[in-house]
Amino acid sequence: MSINLALILTLLTLFTGAIVALDKLVWRTSTKRGASMGLLTLVEYSRSFFPVLLFVLVIRSFVFEPFRIPSGSMMPTLLQGDFIFVKKYSYGLRLPVTETRIIETGSPERGDVIVFRLPSDPSINYIKRVVGLPGDVVNYSNHRLTINGELMDLRAHPHAGRNDPRFVEQLGERSHEILITREHNTESDGEYVVPEGHFFVVGDNRDNSRDSRYIGYIPETHLVGEAVRIWMHMDGLSWPRWDRIGNKIQ
Repeated sequence: MSINLALILTLLTLFTGAIVALDKLVWRTSTKRGASMGLLTLVEYSRSFFPVLLFVLVIRSFVFEPFRIPSGSMMPTLLQGDFIFVKKYSYGLRLPVTETRIIETGSPERGDVIVFRLPSDPSINYIKRVVGLPGDVVNYSNHRLTINGELMDLRAHPHAGRNDPRFVEQLGERSHEILITREHNTESDGEYVVPEGHFFVVGDNRDNSRDSRYIGYIPETHLVGEAVRIWMHMDGLSWPRWDRIGNKIQ
């Protein structure tokens, strides 16, 4: 069973805010004698926690939200154990819990690394790279991407040795590293026409990623935000990898 942190945080903020408001307008425990110890304690804790909870709720809902990378599907860009910041306002301001967009601020661009809610189970968050925009025709064949009839450039990594699985892929003006670890596998090959209001996403670890080739197109309503920076890396009980802290996500 997954824990809905947004719901819990919202409910706690509303509860403590209501207690502070009731005390200010009705109970007036600061000036009223004979108030019970339980009520005094509840009001005091609410006064202390409400501004903190409200600040965290606003930042988490509208500005940045931290996530941990649980798998290697975005290697080499992101490693298992990376902790990242996701910019929530990149693709519109949304209300917490309901995820209703209230202000439009932009849409994903090709090459963006995004966090989204899995269409088949919105309680689960995924992170992938956008390659197909609404209306695009995306073809994936023999590890190569063709978008709207144009073959995307793919070349060996400049520091790659023999049998090194790292490559550099170019999506328009943006380049990023990917991994190709298997021989040509036709299982994931195919042509995809991206519907309006949807996006086609893939993992940078192309042979080990459950992405739009398997889970389908991602509705705009399921977008969480753009992954922008790594703020910590710690996998299990190992020491943090200091060289990854602060890295921009390409």
